[in-house]
Amino acid sequence: MCRHLAYLGPEEPLGRVLLEPAHALYRQSWAPRRQRYGTVNADGFGVGWYAEGDPVPARYRRAGPIWADVSFADLARVVRSGAVLAAVRDATLSGADAEAAAAPFAAGPWLFSHNGAVKGWPGSLAPLVAGLPAVDVLSLEARNDSALVWALVLARLRGGDDEAQALAETVVEVAEAAPGSRLNLLLTNGETITATTWGDTLWYLSQPGRSTVVASEPYDDDPHWQEVPDRTLLAASRTDVLLTPLKEPSNATPPAPALPKEPRT
Repeated sequence: MCRHLAYLGPEEPLGRVLLEPAHALYRQSWAPRRQRYGTVNADGFGVGWYAEGDPVPARYRRAGPIWADVSFADLARVVRSGAVLAAVRDATLSGADAEAAAAPFAAGPWLFSHNGAVKGWPGSLAPLVAGLPAVDVLSLEARNDSALVWALVLARLRGGDDEAQALAETVVEVAEAAPGSRLNLLLTNGETITATTWGDTLWYLSQPGRSTVVASEPYDDDPHWQEVPDRTLLAASRTDVLLTPLKEPSNATPPAPALPKEPRT
């Protein structure tokens, strides 16, 4: 479906996180190693990052594959940040929204990505729209499931929920309305990373006190990568990572079996 990644740590060029590792997000756009659904993520990409002293992130998004954007490598060479969220996209359904449908979505200090698909979209989530402010529905950035899931998360954030509560409650709500959905969500405010596993893979690499990377799959063969169990909420900062089991709706599809781990060399 998609691959995404969030990084918190010392300022680095975007390319050092997204392009240079042996199995970086760039390579995952055509050769993911652990993706359960889909094989090529060529329906758009995006990266969001934070500049020092500015809480509102910048974004760069395109409708085509990351490898076809000859300008991105140059941008990634010189732009530096200590907080990044990026994604490469495999669209569930083709549409006309182009780069507007590519993560990360953004509002205020937040960047958001959804790896997965809502079962029965759009009809399955129609009942949830009534709970959203009309202006949020009318101003959806794109006409896809990820944009509506983001609207549900954002409504909770604006209502006072913290990041972990907003993601956890949205996952349960969507899973109840659309059983069988895959809902790996990723959110950052530039200081923390919050994520869920619900139907696809998620890993993290932590150097306590220095950096944390949360990603759909490892971007290299560092043995310190840790896999996050399915149906889990992850809350991370530069100093620690906390994992909490997610509530299981009574009508939810059982977790998919874990993929066998690749041998280390």
